[in-house]
This record gives sequence, structure tokens and C-alpha cells, in this order.
Amino acid sequence: MYLLDTNILSELLKKHPNPYLLIQLRSKPSQTLFTSAICVMELRFGSALREDFSVFWPKISSEIISRVKIVPFGEKEALIAGDILAEMQKTGQSIGIEDVFIAATAITNQCVMVTANTRHFSRISSLTVENWLEE
Repeated sequence: MYLLDTNILSELLKKHPNPYLLIQLRSKPSQTLFTSAICVMELRFGSALREDFSVFWPKISSEIISRVKIVPFGEKEALIAGDILAEMQKTGQSIGIEDVFIAATAITNQCVMVTANTRHFSRISSLTVENWLEE
């Protein structure tokens, strides 16, 4: 199973999305593609800031969000997120809280984290990370 990060989903909105990403997505069964409710929040936030929100959000909803399963952020994810934050603080590292929540969602649901932000997510030792924007 694969959890698609916000930057991967955003790439699909481009006029000419990354061809390697498209190859990867087409090669995976649709039932293995997920995203986090936190990613949906990030997409909504970015969309809500746009002048064309009333046009842009329905496009995201119909073309992107409807094609992947959304994994909620619940108690199990919160516990894992707390562990990640504690470990990062012990080692003097940090990443954005949203990224911690997304990583915890991937770990809890045994998903590979698919992101272009490998610099942040690779700091989490229990997380498997792939970048589908690079061959």
C-alpha cells in the first residue's frame, strides 16, 4: 500500500505532470493508493487561498481525492505521532507537525510514504519512503 503525500497529489494538477509519476501510478492497483486526511486538509488550505477556489477545489475533489482512499487520523496515528516527535526531539531533529501526522498515518497503516519531500520523511527510521518524481 502507498500513502501519497500532498506534493505528489499536487503534481497531478499540473498541465504536464511528471511522466515518471504517471508511470508509477498506472503500474499500481488503484486499491493500493491512499492519502491521509491531513493531506486533504493541506490541499483544501492551499485551494482556499486561491481566487479561483470555487473552480479549483471541485477539480481537486473530482480528479484527485475521489481516486484514492482517504485514511483518517485517529488515536493510533496520534500515538505514533507522539513517538515520532519524542524521537526527533531526542536526536535534535524536527519536521513540520503536518508531516509527522502524515508519516504516522503511513506507519500505522503499513504504507510506503510516497513523497518528493524525502529530506524530511527519511529522518523517520520506521518509515519506508519513495519519491515517484525521480527515477
